[in-house]
Amino acid sequence: MTIKVRFFASLRESVKLNEVDLEWADTQTPHTIWAQLTTEAEPDNLLCAINQEYSTLDTDLNDGDEVAFFPPVTGG
Repeated sequence: MTIKVRFFASLRESVKLNEVDLEWADTQTPHTIWAQLTTEAEPDNLLCAINQEYSTLDTDLNDGDEVAFFPPVTGG
């Protein structure tokens, strides 16, 4: 299974990754990907998108998916 993982905004700086392609044999979720790629604690209200649609961190991933992590969004 190949998964493209992208980190945006302040997450890119804190985990020191921009984009990575991963090869996995087991079922993965955004939550398990985060834990395997970083030593950083998972931020509160971490946002993720799978194939450019917001998703939950416990959604099973499929071969060829793109996972993007975003910091919480605030507005004013």
